[in-house]
Amino acid sequence: GGRATRATRPVASRSAVVAEASDNVVQTLDTSRERIMTFQYGDRDDSAPKAKRAGTGNGMGGGQGGDEYDVIVIGSGVGGLACGALTAKYGDKVLVLESHVKPGGSAHTFTRMHEGQAYSFEVGPSIFEGLHEPSINPLRMIIDILGEDLPAKTYKGIGYWTPEGYWRFPIGSQADFERTLLEQCGEDGPKAVAEWNSLRARLKTLSGSTKAVSLLNLRQDPGFLATTAGSLPYVAAHPDIFGDLDMLFDSLHKVVDEHVTVPFLRNFIDTMCIFCGFPAKGAMTAHMLYILERFFDDKAAFSVPLGGTCEIANALVRGLERHGGTLELNAHVEAILSEGGRAAGVRLRNGREVRARKAVVSNLTPFDTARLLRQSPADQASRPHPAPVSSWASEMSTLPRHGAIMHLFVAIDAEGLDLSHIQDAAHLVVQDWSRSLQDSQNLCSFFIPSLVDPSVCPEGKHVIHVYSSGGEPYEPWEGFEPGSAEYEAYKAERAEVLWRAVERCIPDVRKRAEFHVVGSPLAHEAFLRRDRGTYGMAWAAGSAAPHAGLLRFVLPFPFPDMKTPLDGLLRCGDSCFPGIGTPSAAASGAIAASTMQPVGKHMAMLREAATRDDQYRFLDPGLLGRAYEAFLAPLTPTPDLRPKPQASAGADAMQSSASAE
Repeated sequence: GGRATRATRPVASRSAVVAEASDNVVQTLDTSRERIMTFQYGDRDDSAPKAKRAGTGNGMGGGQGGDEYDVIVIGSGVGGLACGALTAKYGDKVLVLESHVKPGGSAHTFTRMHEGQAYSFEVGPSIFEGLHEPSINPLRMIIDILGEDLPAKTYKGIGYWTPEGYWRFPIGSQADFERTLLEQCGEDGPKAVAEWNSLRARLKTLSGSTKAVSLLNLRQDPGFLATTAGSLPYVAAHPDIFGDLDMLFDSLHKVVDEHVTVPFLRNFIDTMCIFCGFPAKGAMTAHMLYILERFFDDKAAFSVPLGGTCEIANALVRGLERHGGTLELNAHVEAILSEGGRAAGVRLRNGREVRARKAVVSNLTPFDTARLLRQSPADQASRPHPAPVSSWASEMSTLPRHGAIMHLFVAIDAEGLDLSHIQDAAHLVVQDWSRSLQDSQNLCSFFIPSLVDPSVCPEGKHVIHVYSSGGEPYEPWEGFEPGSAEYEAYKAERAEVLWRAVERCIPDVRKRAEFHVVGSPLAHEAFLRRDRGTYGMAWAAGSAAPHAGLLRFVLPFPFPDMKTPLDGLLRCGDSCFPGIGTPSAAASGAIAASTMQPVGKHMAMLREAATRDDQYRFLDPGLLGRAYEAFLAPLTPTPDLRPKPQASAGADAMQSSASAE
């Protein structure tokens, strides 16, 4: 963080910075559109304490509300809050522990005071579809299931600023999108329309399934046969879906290459995928299905939660607390504790230990989760982890990942500012189509929420969040001391492309700036609790990820299993299926919550949800689901998630499975 300044002395040249750098950095120097970028690091030694950032807390809270719960969730990102709130609704006693002083993970908002007035900025995701009313967006479904609401306003497109100029992607109308193709593709316009419709037709069966079965119907045990039974009529009517199942998790570019040749359309598809971290090459076909099915529905619209993205987290927190759950902030977890070969609780930074009767759920990245499973020498000598746990943690810590993100937060004076040339709050900027869209110096987005929700800043002002793609290498940053002249100069250098992006829309934005803040990968790591500031795990679609569970034997499933070798320890969040993105993270939390329950409770929740809105009726597994339930109930939850009989030993008998710092 901190206000950016112009360099007052020469900054080390890019080549000098990279002289001794790893392949992570070298790949970013001359990027190619065809080459997929991922970043990989060894296990990190965090024995030395990190410098604390003002506004993030000291992590010394937590543990005051009790010493035993059914389920403990580590991390209050959208996945963790969804898991915690739904688990509480299922009837379990739940504790959600958050290291930061704010909930929401990447979905939170910060406020800066300037001349006595408040300006609120987004720090993470900002392009949300279908949150303003009931829709097939799993995050909206979860909010409705919890009995909460999310007031929001809408807009109907995304502005594109490309080497060819400005154009707009309209949602909510197939006809409007086809007109855009005709306008932008010139003589290739009719061909682009035909190719787009050919791609939609090829994926129609798979995309139609998004209205036959929801991610909320899923669970990771045999009970899924009952909870997804409502989709069987669709499957019976579309038997070709079985032949397409491997395509669901395969790289989207394979089917795109078969149907699309017009460059404009191929570029558009890549930009729609990049929010999951990859262009079409590397992205799961599944990521495109929601777009194909929903974005051209006349009810489709992008949503701006009133008051900021933090209101998503606030709605989930209200749902958690409404159903008896507890959230503790500034409560840093240092270790996952085990007893009798299963996860039994956590140790906090303040030394307190909290027990979990049923399960511990980590909403952290796999890299951070692995650190919580480290053992001190004393633990290794007394009761070491079984080999599968330590080897699993070692492999998780070195999985490929996306790079870091650069941020620019700008407050501007809007007096006399004419923005009639744009219609939308969200914009995407590409410098060069021949370079990788993962390149943080090539693709970025900017978001002006105050166009839709003026409450986030004073009257006559605007707030803008500009952020790069997740391809910023971390190594050049880790040698800097935050606040030093060299650090501020390098921030200004790397943020220049973000300023230029906004200048495409507001040429005098620098003159209008009341103040600005540049967020580096170091700030992203500290404020959003993301190891090395990463955008997320990056296993390219097309092959099964390590520890992908039984699915790896039949499908190229590109995510590690949400279950772990330590019984009673689950994962959720954007490193689990269905992947990066706020709705996906929320869905992973719901899947984890349901997996911990008997299938009968899951079925009852789905039936209740189906009554909340006509759009949710497909959630009901129906009579066939009830028939399956009778046979599958004894198999759920699986033994690793069934609490053991109460032991006579107390919390002091728990074995520490790690010492994270």
